[in-house]
Amino acid sequence: MFTSPKYYFNRELSWLKFNQRVLLESMDTTNPLMERLRFLAIAGANLDEFFMIRVAGLRHQAMNGIVKYDAAHMDAKAQLKAIDESVQRLVSMQYTYLHTVLEELESYGFYFTTPDALDVETKTWLRHYFEEQVYPVVTPLAVDSGHPFPFLANHTMNAIVRIFQVQSDGTKEYKIAILPIPSVLDRIIEVPTKHNKEHCFVYLEDVITYYATQFFQGYGIEEYMIFRITRDADLEIDEAEATDLLTEVEASLRRRRRGDAVRIEVAGMGAKDLLGIVLRSVELEEKDVYRIDGHLDCRMYFDFSNYPGYDDLRYKPFEPKPPSELIGCEEDSILDIIRKRDIFVHHPFESFNVVEQFVAQAAIDPNVLAIKQTLYRVSGDSPIISALIKAADNGKQVTVLMEVKARFDEENNIIMARRLEKAGCHVIYGLKGLKTHSKITMVVRREEDGIRRYVHLATGNYNGKTARIYTDCGIFTCNDEYGADASRFFNLISGYSDPPIWNKFIVAPLNLRERIMALIEEEIEAAKCGEEGYIIAKMNSLLDKRVIAKLYEASSHGVKIDLIVRGICTLRPGIPGVSDHITVRSIVGRFLEHHRLFYFRNRGNDKIFLSSADWMPRNLNERVELMIPIEDKRHKARIKCILDLYLADTLKAHVMRADGSYKRPSDEEGPLSAQEELMEAANTQEIKEHMTVIERFKPMFKMKE
Repeated sequence: MFTSPKYYFNRELSWLKFNQRVLLESMDTTNPLMERLRFLAIAGANLDEFFMIRVAGLRHQAMNGIVKYDAAHMDAKAQLKAIDESVQRLVSMQYTYLHTVLEELESYGFYFTTPDALDVETKTWLRHYFEEQVYPVVTPLAVDSGHPFPFLANHTMNAIVRIFQVQSDGTKEYKIAILPIPSVLDRIIEVPTKHNKEHCFVYLEDVITYYATQFFQGYGIEEYMIFRITRDADLEIDEAEATDLLTEVEASLRRRRRGDAVRIEVAGMGAKDLLGIVLRSVELEEKDVYRIDGHLDCRMYFDFSNYPGYDDLRYKPFEPKPPSELIGCEEDSILDIIRKRDIFVHHPFESFNVVEQFVAQAAIDPNVLAIKQTLYRVSGDSPIISALIKAADNGKQVTVLMEVKARFDEENNIIMARRLEKAGCHVIYGLKGLKTHSKITMVVRREEDGIRRYVHLATGNYNGKTARIYTDCGIFTCNDEYGADASRFFNLISGYSDPPIWNKFIVAPLNLRERIMALIEEEIEAAKCGEEGYIIAKMNSLLDKRVIAKLYEASSHGVKIDLIVRGICTLRPGIPGVSDHITVRSIVGRFLEHHRLFYFRNRGNDKIFLSSADWMPRNLNERVELMIPIEDKRHKARIKCILDLYLADTLKAHVMRADGSYKRPSDEEGPLSAQEELMEAANTQEIKEHMTVIERFKPMFKMKE
């Protein structure tokens, strides 16, 4: 009944709308100027990954004649055509915004120019810089019968140059060469100025092409073109045939570096003949070309946005605060506090250090017998890795499931896994056919009254760096039912075991989808009985067709559904009789919205959950995920308040229309940013035990009963 393609948006086009929302932050003048530049860099990095994974996959389908329709009834060819049209508009918007931001930077003394526009004295300095810093690094590559077109790695920038030499009869002999733009050198070069308050910059590729004749003594330069290639970077792992998953992942990583080209970006219009040479060499067509009105690869502005001495052009520094529930308990061990009560932590507003301390204290506690943990993405200098190694050194049983198939973190995770193994930890390199995406740590401790299990469950990765910029939350508990489930969970993923009967855990791919459907059905049944059915669901992406159809069914029976979906959302709101009781909003702000939180009214007996899983087929079918109920009344009230706060956001929210476009919500009741309010609450914490965010937010907006 709710499966018609007209009820669904295409996944890829929905994601591109998300990236457009990221771009719009670069035009939001409430954001500091350098942060606006950073959003342009984020949008560029996002688009790179989109081509490396999503577009590459669709190209494979189209090239192999695979006809597979999505929920919106679009096959690969139709999607690629629509993506191209959307990306061309998006890139045009990106560079229009970039030029605006760079122009605004001029009022603060930041000027971008070209080598030929510099005065004589500065050109002399630049010539010396080129000879000392650039020339020794660049290696020109001839292209002729004896030198085939070189392999150009993913995301490397290059200049293709047509050079000539005048023959004795006055004619010109032409040759082709490639000048790589080295990624090991700074893309943005600051040159001296005569004014202390001015900063002048040139781009590395402009310097290389300006002095290009130095690489070709005896030749002149006819023309050149700057271009950048994006390649397929998805891993192809044959898990069915793999006898050693780690070895198979490492082999796939080597193949990734030589993936097929999927996109070429060209600075300006590009010389037609030179472009043709590149296209033939990388087996792309004119339709795969994106002509850029500016310098390629906005990712270079990540570093530039940190230019020292201009803190007023960046967000005010925010230091995560100690969890409010631990105030006054600084001298107690984390385990002792958890034994008294469950603890809820909300990052990045509250510090991730408490999670690192949890593992670190367990590592040196003589009564701790074992530590078990899943790791999906972890930083290279992770205190958690160090603590696990120390725990093994101290003779504790340490078991770690290190997911070596975590996209773009595979190499780092393999390195970390080998460090752990070398220290004596038992390391599981993921599960065949599944990614383990759940976030769980269990500490087993011998105490006077027997063995007690301490458990941390969360929505985000055990990564201290991303925990400062992603919104996530987690709970600590030593509740026996959660502890028993944690033991069963680790036994399930580390050995051979039939799926157990769970006390509290809801686990994908075993029963998570079924439980979600059942929770929605409970709201439908309430609505059928004349009671209020209400769902709030906050996640990163929503595109599982079966779950969406169930939400449509709920809406058709009058269940009110508020969705907070940061990125992809293929559900179409506002369809009369189908989804007119559903709202969809996306929050794009200073921090990346990452936690998954779910509220079901349940006839007045609120059910609230946190989860590692989005409502996507891959999360529900192909990953090991966890969803857990929140049962502490304080924590339920706090999470409900956080959700209500996001629903009240008028500054960083975008509300989806029925046609898939987004608009800013009305701010009739005054401007409100959920993230800003959460930062303010953290900054002004009262020294009061058990204080919760809800106490501070109640006066700010009408709480939903």
